[in-house]
Amino acid sequence: MKRFVLAFFALVMLLEPSYGAQYKAALVADMDSGKVLYQENATARNYPASLTKIMTLYLTFDALEHGRLHLDDYLIVSQSAASASPVKLGLKAGSKIKVEDAIKALTVLSANDVARVLAENLKGGMEGNFAGLMTRVASEIGLSGTNFENSSGLPDDDQLSTARDIALLSMAVYKHFPQYWKYFSIKTWTYNGKTYTNGNRLLGTYPGCDGMKTGYTNKSRYSLVATANRNNHHLIAVVLGAENKDVRANVATDMLNRGFEAVGTGAPTMTVQSYSAPVTYSGSGSQNVSSVSTFKEAYNAATYQSAPAGSYSGNKGGNAGVQFGAFSSRSSAQAQVNNVQNTLGVSAVVETAPNGMFRVRANNLSESAAQDIRNRAQNNGIDCYIFH
Repeated sequence: MKRFVLAFFALVMLLEPSYGAQYKAALVADMDSGKVLYQENATARNYPASLTKIMTLYLTFDALEHGRLHLDDYLIVSQSAASASPVKLGLKAGSKIKVEDAIKALTVLSANDVARVLAENLKGGMEGNFAGLMTRVASEIGLSGTNFENSSGLPDDDQLSTARDIALLSMAVYKHFPQYWKYFSIKTWTYNGKTYTNGNRLLGTYPGCDGMKTGYTNKSRYSLVATANRNNHHLIAVVLGAENKDVRANVATDMLNRGFEAVGTGAPTMTVQSYSAPVTYSGSGSQNVSSVSTFKEAYNAATYQSAPAGSYSGNKGGNAGVQFGAFSSRSSAQAQVNNVQNTLGVSAVVETAPNGMFRVRANNLSESAAQDIRNRAQNNGIDCYIFH
């Protein structure tokens, strides 16, 4: 027993960060399993700054997935969008920008004017309406401490989120829309003759880094979501409220390094904690930390819940299908195929996603058949969602 206790505390020391006074919150988790490897003030509410744009992009990808937008469509720039505060692309009112360029403007430059362009074009010309949709969808996919007031992350005292929620949102993008994950790994982008560099310096310095997003305002300070893929493990680190760019990059690097070490040593078991009181969000100073089981429940919702139906006006065309998860290895995906066949009697296939993931899907279903399969799957403990 004594040997176990000593080993446990050695493991805690291994995971203990060394920058605590220089940032407000942090979390590192396994993106495939949803297992939290380390968290600190993970449910304390902070200003998300441009990490907000992850939700703007989530809803953009949802519109692309369901045919409400196309990558080669053009979006109209309003006077309101053109007047957004820097950082911005500098679009003129009345001009147009292609959807794919708008996506890159957010992932690389974090352009506030383009975020507003997307919001206004997706939700009836009103950014406020889009922010309401953002908050509603956030709740639907398991984000419990997040409120959005705008699409960009420009300062607003009521625009708040948590490291936990941002991790869940990022995982939802990764799982729901793997075909668009590539946009978060773009290091440089040239538009109208000018080249922009991604502020996520880990893309060029951290082995295996494949995304994701930076953030900064005077109130929020410096924040970063960074993801990396090594040895069949895909991890995410979230750092909020760092004192400067160096601190956020160093803390994210440290978190990922310690996370990969923890995965290799079986350390995730140390994160199973019990809390007698429910998580509350009484203000930005809250220091409550959610239990892993709560995070896993929300992770399952963010990972496998259907992309929000009826988010925008318009019909969804095409045949229905059911996805039973996305996996980092083909063998794991094939095991899920076998599970679906044995449990539900449904023939599913393994499909290679554009980002190297392996999706398990049953295709060419009627809407009623897809709904029936989803209901039976969930009754049998198999996570899934319907796609079109």
